[in-house]
Amino acid sequence: MKRKTFIQLGTTMAATSVLSPLTSWGQGPGLHNWAGNVTYSTGNVQYPKSVAEVQAIVKKHPKLKTLGTRHCFNTIADSKDDLLSTRDLNKVVSIDQKAKTVTVEAGIKYGELAPYLHQQGFALHNLASLPHISVGGSITTATHGSGVKNGNLASSVSGLEVVIADGSVVHFSKHTNQEQLNSVVVGLGAIGVITKVTLDIVPTFMVRQRVFTNMPLAQVKHNFEKIVSAGYSVSLFTDWQNDIVSEVWIKSRMDEKDHTEAEFYGAKAATKNRHPVIAQSAEKCTDQMGVPGVWYERLPHFKMGFTPSTGKELQSEYFIPFKHAVEAITAIARLGKQIGPHLFITEIRTIAADNLWMSPCHNQTSITIHFTWKPETEAVLKLLPIIERELAPYNARPHWGKIFTIAPNFLASRYEKLSEFKKTVALYDPKGKFRNAFLNKNIYGII
Repeated sequence: MKRKTFIQLGTTMAATSVLSPLTSWGQGPGLHNWAGNVTYSTGNVQYPKSVAEVQAIVKKHPKLKTLGTRHCFNTIADSKDDLLSTRDLNKVVSIDQKAKTVTVEAGIKYGELAPYLHQQGFALHNLASLPHISVGGSITTATHGSGVKNGNLASSVSGLEVVIADGSVVHFSKHTNQEQLNSVVVGLGAIGVITKVTLDIVPTFMVRQRVFTNMPLAQVKHNFEKIVSAGYSVSLFTDWQNDIVSEVWIKSRMDEKDHTEAEFYGAKAATKNRHPVIAQSAEKCTDQMGVPGVWYERLPHFKMGFTPSTGKELQSEYFIPFKHAVEAITAIARLGKQIGPHLFITEIRTIAADNLWMSPCHNQTSITIHFTWKPETEAVLKLLPIIERELAPYNARPHWGKIFTIAPNFLASRYEKLSEFKKTVALYDPKGKFRNAFLNKNIYGII
């Protein structure tokens, strides 16, 4: 049975006029995303267990979208026709210790892959804040971790296997055509069904994590680069209410400086494990207090066995060139009183530049300003255009899998490779089998 989308998270400045009301959070019939704010427009979901099954499904259906772990907060993976889930394509295919690569099926979660890699003596260069997400879904939306020298998760891709619209299998590799690979890695679900991913890996390593509390925002403005460069991965958390960064999380490799000092740029060393949202229990968070742990037990904020973050929430995130970090943070701080009542927490992170055409970090080292909102859709959708206007001078690019209201024409102006990307999509999907309302609006400008 096909159903209407429970809530259409739009991408125009007048988004609130085209939204269905969120009447009951996470309840009602239908297939929901992880946070419960989106009910997919169809319950017709196929669960293939092999590439051959994927090919058969793709050939059969004239319209199709791929689902990963359903962690997107918008309708990028929605379809009113049919869905294909990679849930059961979740195996490690092979590891090449000499080449330092691992090939996996696209549906495997990072939390499942990481222990295997460590057992083999390897690691990924970085992880997102939660390990519950799939490799295929993460790379196609340019999901990321943090670190001034660390690219997003897609930047470690060295090869892809994709079932395209006619049901044939196409392989992309940096060893045969790097630019071709760059064009499709962050594919937004438009190229086809990702079935296998080859990732570059590094020798395994240990990390310790320390948290400092109540850093004056003035310190961030005056010492931003030093603060975010203090560890392998650094995150700043604030609710914008008191000119304070409530928590600074510093994740350091064991061969880097251990921040054992009692004070860090005016912030005090935490005396116990913390959750980014102060009112939440730290039980679900990865261990802190400088206790050494394997990379995959420290780089994420949340443990694999727990519901991450707050659970029922909305998320938005914007990428800004690193050189504009302080200006952008200052601009958002001015909105603190408007934002505060509807916000759980904001996280500020850094990501290295990459060469992936549709990555928000394409050709620019970036900071991200991430908003974890309370489940108040109407209020959030009124706030986003205000936030986006403040960030417009810095050509902010939104996270593809989170809620934004930037109009398609402004979005297009911020991606220099967009026209070439559309030509690439047309090559592999000439009839638009994998197109949906989200892509029509945000990539093709069809309102």
